[in-house]
Amino acid sequence: MSTFMAKPESIQRKWFIIDAEGKTLGKVAVLAATILNGKHTPAYTPHVDCGDCVVVINAAKVVLTGRKLDQKIYYRHSGYIGGLKQVKYRTLMETRPEKAVELAVKGMLPKNTIGRTAITRLKLFKGPEHIHAAQKPEAWTQD
Repeated sequence: MSTFMAKPESIQRKWFIIDAEGKTLGKVAVLAATILNGKHTPAYTPHVDCGDCVVVINAAKVVLTGRKLDQKIYYRHSGYIGGLKQVKYRTLMETRPEKAVELAVKGMLPKNTIGRTAITRLKLFKGPEHIHAAQKPEAWTQD
């Protein structure tokens, strides 16, 4: 019996909704990264992008435990001398909560072409409404 290897042309992508309300940031990010990677399917193949699409709603209501809102800092650099920018997660969650969830998920994906294409299938929304009703997404129930 030979091992099954998925082919890129045989991949059927599904859409899933994850409701982030009241859940911790890390648990939402792990779940989204697993689905984007395709590790939830029995046909997972490491060298083929076989993941599904993920819609995360209520990103503004995600929870950070402990003192992470005040202690955790998001850094970015412009590339120029002295161009280091830093933002505390409290202000990041108030202004752009989708960015905080995106950074957490992106950090859990592989750092290669599969990870870069997988992050494009992540759709984030602050509130409960989203624009992907035409894709008929299913609610993710396996926690």
